[in-house]
Amino acid sequence: MAHAVFDETEFSRPNHAVHWIIGLCVAVFFVQETVVNQELVQSALGYASGDLGRRQLWKVFTYMFVHGNFVHLALNMITFWIFGPRVERAWGSTTFTWFYLWCGLGGWFFHYMFGGQGVLIGASAAILGVAVAYASRWPDEEVLLFAMVPMKVKFFVGFMVAINLVMTYVDHAAQGGTAWAAHLGGIVAGYIYMRLPSAQSFSRFSRRIAPAPEYGDEPPRAVPKTSSRPRERDVDDIVAQSKAAVARVRPTAASPSAVAPVVSANAVDAVLDKIAAEGLGSLTPAERLVLEEMSRKLRDR
Repeated sequence: MAHAVFDETEFSRPNHAVHWIIGLCVAVFFVQETVVNQELVQSALGYASGDLGRRQLWKVFTYMFVHGNFVHLALNMITFWIFGPRVERAWGSTTFTWFYLWCGLGGWFFHYMFGGQGVLIGASAAILGVAVAYASRWPDEEVLLFAMVPMKVKFFVGFMVAINLVMTYVDHAAQGGTAWAAHLGGIVAGYIYMRLPSAQSFSRFSRRIAPAPEYGDEPPRAVPKTSSRPRERDVDDIVAQSKAAVARVRPTAASPSAVAPVVSANAVDAVLDKIAAEGLGSLTPAERLVLEEMSRKLRDR
């Protein structure tokens, strides 16, 4: 049994898929305990050897919503609630639902390939696949194993892999009991999904949950220094906004300062850097004339 340790705000948003899956599992268990005979429900929804030959294909999915007893249901649902909500918020409900079914299908496939006996029921395979997805994104989050032993999620998943590998080998011929091969199949299906190029990659995962966009080591500049073509557009935009101010402060024709200045690249750089640092309103009349002259030269090329 595991218990996650992280900020309570992780549960501040709804998780529709998790709620529906838990609700469906509880509803099926309630029906089999009160309305319909338990053996009948498990026979109709659980997977047994030979069901493929009888074309009862729906059972490869429905088995993961049926549980044998209350302890079986409670342990699975608590574990699912620990790992499921955060993964669903990162991926979205639709993708999460398909992933859950995919891991459950992987559990059935391993049960089938290893010749599992008895009726396959329970959500354990799908839930362990969800735990793999959780560990792939938050490997250093802590859980409390058996509500007592603190353990990082990546070690918890590794522990579950080891147990299921050993028990699949030791217990593969057992009649009924725990479906260890199915557990292992859910883990493998989750791992494969996380590694597929078309699946939820780590970059897409982080884009959905990142609080802010990622930047490189170099901080962004408001006015770039190295590119000439974007600078031409910056000059035109700035001059268009400042013509009225230039007109108010333009010297008379007789004034010596009215002569068009000789505009150098360094002068324009200095003016643009000043705009980036202090704003357009900080320019002197002479600096505004430099911008206008540079804009005129660019247009006349």
